[in-house]
Amino acid sequence: MESMFRIGIDAGGTKVAYGLFDGRGALVGRLRHDTDASADGPAFSDMLIEGIRTLTDRYKIPFRSLAGIGVSMPSFILYDEGRILMTSSIPGIKDFPMRAYLSDRLPAPIVLDNDANAAALAEYRHGAGRGTRHMVYIVIGTGLGSGIIIDGKVFQGSYGWAGECGHMLATPGAGILCGCENEGCYMAYTSGKFLPERVKLRLDAGVQSVLTGEADGRSLLEAYDRGDALAAGVLDEMAHYLAVCVFNVYQMLNINTFVFGGGLINLGEALFGRMRRDFDRVNHIPMPVRFLMAELKQDAGILGAAEFVREDTVR
Repeated sequence: MESMFRIGIDAGGTKVAYGLFDGRGALVGRLRHDTDASADGPAFSDMLIEGIRTLTDRYKIPFRSLAGIGVSMPSFILYDEGRILMTSSIPGIKDFPMRAYLSDRLPAPIVLDNDANAAALAEYRHGAGRGTRHMVYIVIGTGLGSGIIIDGKVFQGSYGWAGECGHMLATPGAGILCGCENEGCYMAYTSGKFLPERVKLRLDAGVQSVLTGEADGRSLLEAYDRGDALAAGVLDEMAHYLAVCVFNVYQMLNINTFVFGGGLINLGEALFGRMRRDFDRVNHIPMPVRFLMAELKQDAGILGAAEFVREDTVR
């Protein structure tokens, strides 16, 4: 298997990235396109199949040369069955046997797992988490999620979706309704998907700002750097709920290394400095807790998904 190629796919709420890796683990080919967030399971899977065939055709890789294809999804996944139960950022993908669907149409082994697990595995083996025994990876971008590494292995829990910290409840029954079908989860307070709504709530309340209801992470940071009070308020709220979420994970697992990835880490000190202060305010036991930024950037997902192919042989 080590002499064969692997494909890693990082399918998120805004984009799908593909990576082709040779037998030594070197990235030798890429492909990327936007996500159709309105797609259902079959339509989304057909899009992945088209992308895989485009990638293999472009680099002239026959399917017999593939050790396997790893697919990471931002979903609650029943791992043993390869079934997606729910995808908050792509609501049409629900109760869908994606692994079987792909396996029936592609002549290569398919491994399906959560996107945060993929990035966690990549950062643990090749990035900021190298040398640690236990690690929690938290992705903050379109969504909020986490992957848990215990004794060097991805911890999946009883069904396969351990680490869905974004859908833990911060204010049960109150707040913005998330695709997880609950109001008040941490994802609704901290993620890029809900940032426009959080800004709009303040605008509707009469708060003046250079921001509009189409705000994203970049415009939020630009407004904050210009002294915009609404932007500062949104960042304070995001940092607070992220800190509470991280603190709860820390209390539950007693893992002292957190690696943060995803597009919103570009908010830098404006978010994470505030988060650290709020975390330290409630952490009364003076033992070190490390907050690290991911090193692999946009490649973490595809690298981790490709690692799934190797990992699947020992799970």
